[in-house]
Amino acid sequence: MTANWASFTEAEPGLARTTEERFGAFTHHILATLRKDGSPRTTGLEVRFLNGELWLGMMPNSLKALDLRRDPRFALQANPGEGQSMGGGDVRISGRAIEVEDPALRAAYTEEVEPPESPEPFHLFRTELTEVVRTYVEDEKYLVVQIWKPGEPLRTLKRT
Repeated sequence: MTANWASFTEAEPGLARTTEERFGAFTHHILATLRKDGSPRTTGLEVRFLNGELWLGMMPNSLKALDLRRDPRFALQANPGEGQSMGGGDVRISGRAIEVEDPALRAAYTEEVEPPESPEPFHLFRTELTEVVRTYVEDEKYLVVQIWKPGEPLRTLKRT
């Protein structure tokens, strides 16, 4: 089961807000895709939250784009920042990336982005989420893990 960003936001508005804040704190994040041989590939990536969707834009024929065309599964981790503090915790999103080829949707995306994206060519993917995970420290003694999956209630695990 998958959900778009709007569905996730509706189901878990607090976690969605925290997730967007974590991704908004830095420009570049880490995307994991699967190579042709099945081994993982990690690369830097900028993400955008627009019109109820989480978007991934990529340079033409980049290896990560070719990976996603072949196998749409991905994992995306918010940049943890510098030093020991990860304000808002560690946030990861997993799902499927669906390439957008419709010219009207691509044009609408390009018009919404600030600053505007460079014109064609580029790969544009919208995401279908399968999991969002936030890990953080509470009261300097508990490790808290929040796990959301489409169609399931938010699970919270606390460890000392």
